[in-house]
Amino acid sequence: MMRGVLRAAGLTVGAVALATLVAGPALAQKQTVVIYTAIENEQITEYKKAYERTLPNVEVKMKRLSTGDISAVFMAEKDNMQADLIWGVGATNMLIFKNAGLLEPYAPRGLDRVQPLFRDKANPPSWVGIDVYMSAFCFNTEVAKKHNLPAPASWADLTKPVYKGQVVMPNPASSGTGYLSVASILQRMGEPEGWKYLDALNQNIAEYTKSGSKPCKDAAAGERGVGVSFEYVALE
Repeated sequence: MMRGVLRAAGLTVGAVALATLVAGPALAQKQTVVIYTAIENEQITEYKKAYERTLPNVEVKMKRLSTGDISAVFMAEKDNMQADLIWGVGATNMLIFKNAGLLEPYAPRGLDRVQPLFRDKANPPSWVGIDVYMSAFCFNTEVAKKHNLPAPASWADLTKPVYKGQVVMPNPASSGTGYLSVASILQRMGEPEGWKYLDALNQNIAEYTKSGSKPCKDAAAGERGVGVSFEYVALE
């Protein structure tokens, strides 16, 4: 039904905010931790099982937003911090938060196993990577039959006129996935050719979504032929 083509990689990270985190299984009274995250709901469910098992005295309140919304809310709350943790947003956002003085340096257990490329260079670091994901596009073969669409074999194919109105992509202004997709294209092609490609791709875009996962979900639902997203959703 769906076909994903994997390409550029992006980094998602988690960091401790200035609000003090006081948590541990040894505490008698249950503590509350507020987390802002852009992680997918399906992933949150699995993490929830793990922290409920290992931190029974901690009540976790999760606020799930797009990367753009997390950045806006977090910066707006800088003088009255509501979050204890920022989890699963782009490293580019973490650099902004760090430069604004909003992150508390923290060295998690197992830091020595994290490659330098995937963490803040400072010791202790202000942020540490949790995973790397790749940009991907999803292709719905049923929609293809209905609209006589050929299967795209490369990113370049998505600019062909036959896909006009059949491509959905995350908005790089609100979605970390969208931003990293655009950034990776510019890095891989160089700015002149990269912007030329993005201008051509824009001619075929039916919608720029707020969510990074929605394009592939829309393609899976048969709403569009092609969705640009990331490999986790594409494989799902």
